[in-house]
Amino acid sequence: MNKKTIEDIQVSGKRVLVRCDFNVPLDGSTITDETRIVAALPTIQYLLKNKAKVILCSHLGRPKGEFNMKYSLAPVAKRLSELLGQEVKLASDVVGESAKSLAASLQEGQAMLLENVRFHKEEEKNDPAFAKQLADLADIYVNDAFGTAHRAHASTEGVAKYLPAVAGYLIGKELSVMGKALSDPARPFVAILGGKKVSDKIGVINNLLDKCDAILIGGAMSYTFSKAQGGKIGKSLLEADKLDLATSLLAKAEQKGVKMLLPVDTVCAPEFDNDAPRTTVKCGEIPDDLEGLDIGPETVKLFSEEIAKAKTIVWNGPMGVFEMPNFAVGTKEIAKAMAANKDAVTIIGGGDSAAAVEQLGFADQMTHISTGGGASLEFLEGIELPGVAALNDK
Repeated sequence: MNKKTIEDIQVSGKRVLVRCDFNVPLDGSTITDETRIVAALPTIQYLLKNKAKVILCSHLGRPKGEFNMKYSLAPVAKRLSELLGQEVKLASDVVGESAKSLAASLQEGQAMLLENVRFHKEEEKNDPAFAKQLADLADIYVNDAFGTAHRAHASTEGVAKYLPAVAGYLIGKELSVMGKALSDPARPFVAILGGKKVSDKIGVINNLLDKCDAILIGGAMSYTFSKAQGGKIGKSLLEADKLDLATSLLAKAEQKGVKMLLPVDTVCAPEFDNDAPRTTVKCGEIPDDLEGLDIGPETVKLFSEEIAKAKTIVWNGPMGVFEMPNFAVGTKEIAKAMAANKDAVTIIGGGDSAAAVEQLGFADQMTHISTGGGASLEFLEGIELPGVAALNDK
């Protein structure tokens, strides 16, 4: 992925439009998690230090293409001003008079923020006229929003047609770390896949079967595999229409010499409730009145042994219902095993696994935690992301 980054171009004195991912959770006007804002700081600080005039833009929530102040970026502008130690003015529109006059009056080393780009329905339609209006505000475009790089929207892909377009530090890191893991991994290369559905991970499994030495399957999707092998899965989640697919993926793994490990035991309960009584049973032998909600201790041991031997590890999807503390043990143990392997490149592929690793306190012990859920999945599937494809090559 040889795309130009902010360090490959001259930014001094230039107006630079930066697409960030400031889609933060809000409670009224209080930001409850500022991870995404903090993640954008290195790119913004580099541009300010190098005398650029910085115009930041982002979406927030789903305002459905109209101005709805519930989704205003005002709290983000306020927090950015505090974190950067200088005022970040908020335009009251996206491409209107306020945006234009603020952009025109920006001095070198100053930053402003446009209002929520999704206040215009043209954003998600990738409307060329709207993209051109955005581009007209600036001389250079920087994409640093990996979380939306799999969407071809006006602010993630459209503007790149009208301006020199480069990657910020966040996207740069995603491409270099995840790109190397997929194209030239240190081996053994182990992938850990969990989550609810096999259907969400078909593309990932197919792509990784050509690259991995071992694939460890946990989470509710493992019950479809178990059933496909003739096991009893009780009330566990099942994708009945994916049984043949599960069988063919297992066959394909065998044919390619990829070790595909399924759980050997599972923690079950009579209902989906943190306080429900727990029983650990062998996989494929779940009684009719129980459902599997986490991987069991023998599986943790089996998976941890594979993780300890690996030199590259990619993890996407929790091992159980990690939102319920009593069924978060498997997920926590896998995070612990990854953190304990200091020789490996450890990559957390966004979404629920990233949330789990953050919550459980292992985030700082991983090589890389992807900032995109859907984007990192598509990246692992080997799909070219439109927001990345649009950037200029080195």
